[in-house]
Amino acid sequence: MEIIAALFMDDINLRPVPGPSTRIDLGGIQFSAPAPAPVPCTVAPHLVVLVWCPDDGKSTGALEVTFRMSDAAEDSEPMARNVQALEIEPGKFNYRLVRADLAFEQYGTVVAQCRIDQGPARVVPYTLLPPVTA
Repeated sequence: MEIIAALFMDDINLRPVPGPSTRIDLGGIQFSAPAPAPVPCTVAPHLVVLVWCPDDGKSTGALEVTFRMSDAAEDSEPMARNVQALEIEPGKFNYRLVRADLAFEQYGTVVAQCRIDQGPARVVPYTLLPPVTA
């Protein structure tokens, strides 16, 4: 199995089209967001991970997503971690939604490290900005 994309987003909608096909509409793709309140605060962005299983691929696996501050050491304790079982028919695509409560002590960038079965990581950044004042 392979991760073909991973993005932070607001909405996901599946829509059928004629034939054996489906469209995935993603809305509100984001790489940053203003904090809901001054730090320290907790946010819970939604991450979608799109996965493909090649025709000759293994149809089961484990998706692991680890969230760390971008300046944190690789061996540091993660802010959050999510592991989900995957089962995808060879030659097909699927997706998984990942939501984590991320406690920010300061504004900055978190990276979501997405991997299947301890394979190479796909890294997706998410930056928390100061709140917007009226």
